Amino acid sequence: MKKLFIYYSFTGNGDVVAEYLKNKVDIRKVETKEKLPKTFFFQMMVGGFKGGIGYKDKLYDYDKDISKYDEIIIGSPIWNGSICAPINRVLDDLDLKDKKLSFIFWSGSGTSPSATKKVNELFGDVKVIDLQEPIKNKNELKKVII
Repeated sequence: MKKLFIYYSFTGNGDVVAEYLKNKVDIRKVETKEKLPKTFFFQMMVGGFKGGIGYKDKLYDYDKDISKYDEIIIGSPIWNGSICAPINRVLDDLDLKDKKLSFIFWSGSGTSPSATKKVNELFGDVKVIDLQEPIKNKNELKKVII
């Protein structure tokens, strides 16, 4: 079964997860055309607002062909309790029907009830793994069983 991890990382947490998975799955990182503000406070305000309203960031071109994969694993930071705006775009861009799906979310709290509810409403009962800042808490990666 061929697997793909497609993710966005602003603070490096997603990169830590990708590094952990690199020998098990193919990796695709998406990058935004719109940059967040430079200060942490405004990053939280803008990113949280975008995530909360379901905004879909503009992304640089990335390979959208997922036809050769049986399973797609989506990785996203949790902003304002929601999936981040870049991953909202990915979910809109890709035809995920007929694919086995799972999600890996990371946040300061290590929980994502609103985001989990959203993906279950969109895609049915999917596997969700919550990580608490894996860049600081490497032991969190043990939860990632693929």
